[in-house]
This record gives sequence, C-alpha cells and structure tokens, in this order.
Amino acid sequence: MSAASPTTHTPSPDEVRWFARRVADQMSGAVTAAMIHLGDRLGLYAALHEIGEPCTAAALAARCGLVERWVREWAANQAAAGLLVLEAGPGDEPGDERFALAPAAVPVLVDRDDESHLAGLFHQLPQTMARLVDLPKSFRTGLGRDYDDLGPEAAEGIERNFEPWLRRHLVDDVLPLVDGVTERLAAGAAAADVGCGTGGAVLCLARAFPAARVTGYDISRHALDRARRRLADSGLTNATFHDPRTRPLPEDGSLALVTTIGCLHDMTDPASVVRSIRRALADDGAWLIVDIEAHETLAANIERNPMAAMMYGTSVLTCLPSGLSEPGGAGLGTLGLTPRRAEEMARAAGFTRFRRLDVDHPVDAFYEVRP
Repeated sequence: MSAASPTTHTPSPDEVRWFARRVADQMSGAVTAAMIHLGDRLGLYAALHEIGEPCTAAALAARCGLVERWVREWAANQAAAGLLVLEAGPGDEPGDERFALAPAAVPVLVDRDDESHLAGLFHQLPQTMARLVDLPKSFRTGLGRDYDDLGPEAAEGIERNFEPWLRRHLVDDVLPLVDGVTERLAAGAAAADVGCGTGGAVLCLARAFPAARVTGYDISRHALDRARRRLADSGLTNATFHDPRTRPLPEDGSLALVTTIGCLHDMTDPASVVRSIRRALADDGAWLIVDIEAHETLAANIERNPMAAMMYGTSVLTCLPSGLSEPGGAGLGTLGLTPRRAEEMARAAGFTRFRRLDVDHPVDAFYEVRP
C-alpha cells in the first residue's frame, strides 16, 4: 500500500472538518426523517395543502388542533431542510414567519394515490428505529425478526410505499408485456400473488379481471388481517387470502400467473418458495418477479444506485432481520436478489426461460420467468 493511500496518510484539518460535516449530515437526515413522520401522522402537510397559502405556525396549529409552539419548531426544521417554503412575516418576532408547501411537495407528501408519494416510507419509522435496542443481539447471534415484530404499521407502511405505482401500472403497463397473460385472466384463469402483503396487487387483478380467481399468500398476520378487511370493503368476490403454512399453494399446475412483488429478498427460504411456485404454475404459465434492482457487487450498487446507502441501512433494520428470522435463513438483504441469483433459483426449480422486462421503474426490476 502506497504512502498516499487514503487509509494511512495523516488527514489535514480540512479533511477532518469535511468528514465531520458528512457525519453530521447523516444525523440531520435522521432527525428530519422523524419530522416527516410527524408531519404525515399529525396531518400537517395535508393541512398546509388545504389552507392553500402561506400561513403562520399558529394558523397551522389551529387547523390541526395542536399547540403552536410545537408546530413552530417542527416547521422551522422543515423549512431549514428545504421541505417547506419560508416567507418572512410582517414583523421580526418568532411566530411571524409563514410557511407553505411547494407545488412539487403535494404529490410526494400529501396525495397518497400519486405514484411519487413518499410519505409512506416514514409511516413505520418509530417501530423500525426501536429495533436499534435489540439489533446488537442480532449482530451477535445471527438471528433477526420477521415483519410482524414491527406491528401492523409495517404492513400499512409497505402498502403506502408500493401500491400507488402498482395501481396505475401493473394491469395497464406491466402485464401486457407478459405474452398471453391478460387474455387468460380475462377468460377466467387462476392467479396468485405470493408475498401479497395487504393485498394491493390481488385486489388490482381481481378488479381488472372479474372472471379470474386470484389468491394472495403471505405469512404476516398483520398483513393478512388488513388484506381481508380491504377485500370485504371492496365487494370483490373473486379473491381470497391465505397463510401458505396452513393452506399452501396448489401443486397441480393450475395457475396461469404467479407474481412475487418486492418480497423474495425478504424470505428466509426463497429457493423453497420458488420450487412451490413452479409446482403451482401451469406449463404454459408465467411467473412475474418484481424486486428491488440489485447489481452483482457492492461497488456496482454504490456506483449505480444513488440510494444505496439508504437501502443497505434499511436492509439492516428490516429486510435482513426478516431473511434471517429463522435459523439458516437466506438473509439476502434489500439488494441481495441480483439477476444472476434470481435466474439461478428459477432454473434450479425447473424454469427454463428468464428475461428482463422493459419496465421503467425508479427502484424495481421486472422479470418474466417461464417453465
């Protein structure tokens, strides 16, 4: 190693200050994330949108039934972080300032149906960060905890994160890329969503193809409870939800379509699930994999994914604990399902065709897999 190596040379004062600033920026992001959670939970963003013009913290607090002093400090953080627009008030006293949402903030922080909505990322933040108390034990024992350990907030948070895009694009833009699937579902074929969460994809498919029979499978009690409530509210009669440990996937090749959306990397034994999918799928059926786009090396993920740091950290807090929640778990992690690994598992289970679909998505990769 040369004397100029960044790991051996004596840092200059400027280098130390730069690194200290970088570390401090991480804390700034963490506490601002907590404030985004509060803004979403307390309805502050929605209230600012409803007010429709710059307002004082007092006016915002009154709108939400909150105490002004707390709202003022929250708004100060949001303005400092560039998430609220700050306008000077008529005087110089604290509380004279006026705050507003920029137009671009509305789809991201207010409109839960917009595919750009991100407030759902922060929905289960308190439960996720509470894991920091017990995570040292996981580092020592190797065992994690499943998603139900995070409570029902985790199931709803995942729903809020991913469903807006799926509702808009799954049926209209993605399934037409999988040859023959929409025609078969329209004619009454059977489909399943494995790792269905709170049922968003199942409900989309059941609504779009009323002749089809659609089943969702998940091992999360909280997710299944919410999925069944949503199904009852929807009035749909062609969908059901099951825990595969008590009611497994069929083994008779009766399914025309199986989907796994954002879940394979969280599973303790994804290879076994892939084998079950192959047994359930007809010889002319299709398996649609949707999972977080991952590159084959850490260096490639860091270079090509601007969210890599967030994703690896999220993995330690949520995805890795799920994948290691049983002894011998696969522990793939958030960025662990690379195209090579996915194809290897598919071929080992008896699938012979594997191709990436041309779908424009900011986070996920889409694959069509055939027997």
